[in-house]
Amino acid sequence: QVQLVESGGGSVQAGGSLRLSCATSGYNFRPYAMSWFRQAPGNEREGVALINWDGTTKYVDSVKGRFTISKDNAKSTLYLQMNSLNPEDTGMYYCARGRPGYGDLSAKTHNYWGQGTQVTVSS
Repeated sequence: QVQLVESGGGSVQAGGSLRLSCATSGYNFRPYAMSWFRQAPGNEREGVALINWDGTTKYVDSVKGRFTISKDNAKSTLYLQMNSLNPEDTGMYYCARGRPGYGDLSAKTHNYWGQGTQVTVSS
């Protein structure tokens, strides 16, 4: 049974940092692309960052230079280091597993999702 469990969210002031984690189980972590998405109230779910099986990464323009996605294959865990946070980064953050053969930040190409962790950035 595939499970993804996020943690690390919280409330921070603008300019602050948070590190999100996504612990996975129930499948072989290494071969799959993994991503972070976020969703603010009233908005569509947005792909934030992706890491492919080989460690290559993609980011949405709004977080480039501020967020870093990484993974630990031995721990089957995905991370998102978020620096220089601003109020526009507020939302529920989800980790997701990519469908085999896909490596983009579309929600349609991800088929397993965690329950989310809330990030709130105040000005």
